[in-house]
Amino acid sequence: MVTGIRNTMYDLGIFKSTKFKTPIICVGNLSVGGSGKSPMVMYLAQFLSKHYRTGVLSRGYGRLTKGYAVTNYESNYKMVGDEAMQLFERFKNRFVIAVSEERVPGAKKVIEDMDLDVLVLDDAMQHRAIKPGFNIMMTDFNDPYFKDHLLPAGDLRESRAGSKRADIIMVSKCPDELTDETKQYYISRIRPDRTQKVFFSSIGYDENVHGREKMLPDNNLNYYDILLITGIANPKPLLTHLAKFSQRVKHLKFRDHHNFTDADIKNIIAEYKKLGEYKLILTTEKDYVRLKSFDYLRDIVYYWPINVIIDKKEEFNQIILDYVRKN
Repeated sequence: MVTGIRNTMYDLGIFKSTKFKTPIICVGNLSVGGSGKSPMVMYLAQFLSKHYRTGVLSRGYGRLTKGYAVTNYESNYKMVGDEAMQLFERFKNRFVIAVSEERVPGAKKVIEDMDLDVLVLDDAMQHRAIKPGFNIMMTDFNDPYFKDHLLPAGDLRESRAGSKRADIIMVSKCPDELTDETKQYYISRIRPDRTQKVFFSSIGYDENVHGREKMLPDNNLNYYDILLITGIANPKPLLTHLAKFSQRVKHLKFRDHHNFTDADIKNIIAEYKKLGEYKLILTTEKDYVRLKSFDYLRDIVYYWPINVIIDKKEEFNQIILDYVRKN
């Protein structure tokens, strides 16, 4: 009831929603937990930076600081959060990566200071103080919003009606073999209006796992005992993919954005020592930016980079470019 009243207040203009002259693309979802927002933000920023001066603004969840900050070579995950640091580790200064828990002043500052042509807002669908020009709503193929319920009965942060604010609804984490019949079923349940588009995407894993100084081909993983460390909302896709290469896996699961303590590291080391002669620690790209800060783990931990693979990518890209060009 509270979220419904709040949305109505914004819809009626009683609560102020700031609109910017610079094109702003929001990536968000209706549910708590992982729905593939981070890979989509990464995809958009990488794609747009080839054509425009691009920035990404996130809240900087999990950091120990407050206020506005731009990620640079002096930053770490404690200063800007793991997601911003993950982006910087991969792309460096290809586009601007900023954090601010207050989105309106943060967006204003990064756009003006960095002279941006376009800004991507991460996880901001419920931050309605900003009125983005374009909304991309993510929903997990295995847990779509149209089958979910509001908290605490389900995982929705607001009602399903919030999907009507989306310009694109992206069904994420789809299986590799997705039939047209399945796509039509999802579209029929989503029931997009005439201004909305539905796309489907899957997660693509790199052919190598990456360490500090070397890479290992994924087909070499079957030679190792693997200690898998995850601090993400939904590690199931990673577990499914890893099972294609190795059955000798011990999984230590932590909550999303977990800040690893010295006690956690001692436990990880103890579990690692129990493994066979040929062993390694494997984690996600997001968790790697936190785990590599511990000296003992730096040379034995590897991460598996991921990318989003979009069905009808050319059509999707054109819609995004058209929005930016027209605005």
